Amino acid sequence: MLIGSPGSGKSTVGEALARRLGVDLLCTDTEIEKRAGKPIGDIFLEEGEERFRALEREIVAEGLRTWEGVIAVGGGAVLNEDTRRDLAGHHVVYLQVEFAEAAKRVGMDTARPLLVGNPRARLRKLLEERLPVYESLATVTVPTTGYHPEEIVDVIVPTLDTGKADR
Repeated sequence: MLIGSPGSGKSTVGEALARRLGVDLLCTDTEIEKRAGKPIGDIFLEEGEERFRALEREIVAEGLRTWEGVIAVGGGAVLNEDTRRDLAGHHVVYLQVEFAEAAKRVGMDTARPLLVGNPRARLRKLLEERLPVYESLATVTVPTTGYHPEEIVDVIVPTLDTGKADR
C-alpha cells in the first residue's frame, strides 16, 4: 500500500514495485477514472468532490479486501476516517516528497482539481494538512526526492518483511 501527496510518486513507484514483485498495480485514481468513464477533473466539475470521494472510498475499500498486488492510493483518500481505519494492519509505505519536488512533478497545471487557483499555495497547504495523517498511517516512510523509482523500490522491498526502511 503506497500513500503520499500529489507528486510523491505513488503511481510511478507503484508500477516499478509491482513489476519487481511480479504482481499487478491498482492505482485508485486510474480505477476511479475507468469506472466513471471520465477524468478525475471532470468528476469534480460535473459531479463534485463528494461524488469523487465516494468512488475513491469504494475502490480503496474493495482493493484492501480483494487486491493481491500493490495499491497506490490517491493522496486525499487517507482523509476518510473509514479508510484510515481500514489501513490499520496493512503494510503502508508513505512516499515522502519535498514541496519543491512535488511542485515540479505535478507540473502546477489545472488537471488536478484540488490545485485550481494558486497551485503552489494550494499544494503547500495540502502537504501541510495531510502530513500528520500520512505519518500516522505509515508503517514505513521512504523519501522520494532526488531518487529514481527503482532506487525507491530498492528501499521498499526489504521493508515488506521487516517493516523498516534502510534510508
